[in-house]
Amino acid sequence: MTLTLTVPATSANLGPGFDSVGLAVKLYLTVEVLEQADHWEIVHDLGAEVPSDARNLLVETALQVSPGLKPHKIKMVSDIPLARGLGSSSSVIVAGIELANQLGQLGLSAADKLTIATKIEGHPDNVAPAIFGNLVIANSINGKTNHVTAPMPETGLLAFIPDYELKTSDSRKVLPSEFAYQEAVAASAIANVAIAALLTGDMVLAGQLMAEDLFHESYRGQLVPEVTKIREIGYRSGAYATYLSGAGPTVMVMAPLDKVATIKSKLEAQGFSGQLLELAVDTQGIRVSK
Repeated sequence: MTLTLTVPATSANLGPGFDSVGLAVKLYLTVEVLEQADHWEIVHDLGAEVPSDARNLLVETALQVSPGLKPHKIKMVSDIPLARGLGSSSSVIVAGIELANQLGQLGLSAADKLTIATKIEGHPDNVAPAIFGNLVIANSINGKTNHVTAPMPETGLLAFIPDYELKTSDSRKVLPSEFAYQEAVAASAIANVAIAALLTGDMVLAGQLMAEDLFHESYRGQLVPEVTKIREIGYRSGAYATYLSGAGPTVMVMAPLDKVATIKSKLEAQGFSGQLLELAVDTQGIRVSK
């Protein structure tokens, strides 16, 4: 029996939804579980820096969840660019948990998977939409994880994916270690209204509030020089919002569907070094087929 796991990419934060809001998008990690073997073997073309044995994050995660799993040969294919702010590691963690769930016959619920994934990843903004699909707002405090899943208002997505990597650890180094009380209250209020606008389908207001984020974009923006110009072009061309996806460097533009082609053409004319992809919301999250 061949087991196939398919996990979507994710775009996290959405401006002020720092470490707590994420969106599943249609780029995928596919894990095909083949025959049992004497040792774990991961066949992939993701580069020499991605291990092909039990050191692979997929297997490490699975063995954390179920240490007694028998080794298998596994084929791994990913459309999700590494270290670009689209949840490449989170997709592998979610796949690893499901691998353990299936091979170990654990019967984990989706909520169980989110709790485990959050513990491994550190926060739920990427792993939650990879599990549930759609738009997910989640938090985790003292080991207890809560989440709300909602449909994303109809919107076009345009992702600029730079040629350079930006590791989450490096992106976090530029963030402040603490906020003054009044600044924290203001940042929280912006986030609250932005999420309320998303949940009620008011993309214009959501976009305005996303641009006013105080938690991370003003700090991380210096690491992604393209974001200022992309935001300016998007704003002039009728986009709802432009934000750093996750820790960056991917820059995501949300726009009415009839504006995407124009914005894409204007961004292509800039000659930025990287990919420009039209994306769509994934509404299913992880899929398992046998």
